Amino acid sequence: MMLSYENRPAMGQNSSSTPDVLPISASTPSSSKTMNGTSAVKNHSASNHSHIWLVTGPAGCGKSTVAQSIANALKLPFIEGDEFHPPANVEKMSKGIPLTDADRWDWLTTLREEALRQLVDSGSQGVVLTCSALKRKYRDVIRVAPYYLHNVRLHFVYLHAREEVLIERVGARKGHFMGANMVKSQCSILEAPTADETDVISVDVSGTVDEVERNALAAIRKAVEEESLDD
Repeated sequence: MMLSYENRPAMGQNSSSTPDVLPISASTPSSSKTMNGTSAVKNHSASNHSHIWLVTGPAGCGKSTVAQSIANALKLPFIEGDEFHPPANVEKMSKGIPLTDADRWDWLTTLREEALRQLVDSGSQGVVLTCSALKRKYRDVIRVAPYYLHNVRLHFVYLHAREEVLIERVGARKGHFMGANMVKSQCSILEAPTADETDVISVDVSGTVDEVERNALAAIRKAVEEESLDD
C-alpha cells in the first residue's frame, strides 16, 4: 500500500511579507486555529521536556500521513503546515511556480510560532508539525524555537525516498495544489540533512504505510528514551 494523500485539509489564510534576511524573531501573528489532540501518552512523557516533532521532506514523501499517525499514536496536537501558506504561495505552487526564499520566511516563522502556541495552550508535552524544510537555513528558522520556550526539544523527522517514487505518489493525488512537476523542483533544491544536524531522525518512506509509520514511531520513542537518560 502506497502512502495516501487523499482528503487533505483545506488551505488556511495567513498574511505574509517577504523579508530578504533570515528571520529570527517572528514577523507575523500566530494563527488561532484549533488542532487535534491535547495530551501525551505515558511512554512519551518519560522526558522532562516538551517536544516539537517536525516531519519534513519533499512533496510526495507522505508528511501529512506520517505526521497524523505520529500525532494519533502519541496523542499530540497535529499542525498541517500547508494550511499556513498564504494564498499567494498556494497560487504560485498550483501553477507550478517554485517558491523563493522570500516566499517562505514568514511562513516558516508562523509555523514556529504556531507550534510554540500549541504547546502552551494545549498543555501537551509535544506537537507534531509538517513542513517541507527543504534547505538547512529553513530548518534553522525552526531551530530557534527553544530560545522562546526553554524546555522545548526540537526533532526533525526527515522522510526520504527516490525521486521517481515521490513523483508517482504525487501523480496519484486528486484535488491537491501540488503537482508532480513540483517534486522535481523541490528535489533540485533539497539539502538533505547532514551528520552534524544531530536533531534529525531519517526515515525511508519507500515501504508501505504501516512500515513507514512503525519505523517513524520506533525512532521517535528511541529518541525520547535516549533523551531521558541524558537528563
